[in-house]
Amino acid sequence: MTQEERDATAAAPDSAAGFQVRFEGGNAAFAAGSDEALLYAAARAGLELPSSCRNGTCRTCMCQLVSGEVAYRIRWPGLLPEEKAAGWILPCIAHARSDLVLRRDRPRIDWRQQRDQ
Repeated sequence: MTQEERDATAAAPDSAAGFQVRFEGGNAAFAAGSDEALLYAAARAGLELPSSCRNGTCRTCMCQLVSGEVAYRIRWPGLLPEEKAAGWILPCIAHARSDLVLRRDRPRIDWRQQRDQ
């Protein structure tokens, strides 16, 4: 094991301890370990979140990170740089690194209006 791997392991939170994940407005909350995707943690808690591909490509589960930190095990999730900068995440492949507050409202884009501009 390299020093970098040892440092990363030491810095990683204990996945058994878990983090509290809640949705803005306080409607639903669940615990998520750092070793599981948020989508699976929600399902384990009995919460059904929108999903389709479960690998970060379809964007069905996309929601906004209001507070907290997530990490991805893949190099670049299926988000545009602008979306990522605005806090959008993909719970099907995002892993909690702290307690989280999420917003489920996705931006409503009228592609016809953009096309006509």
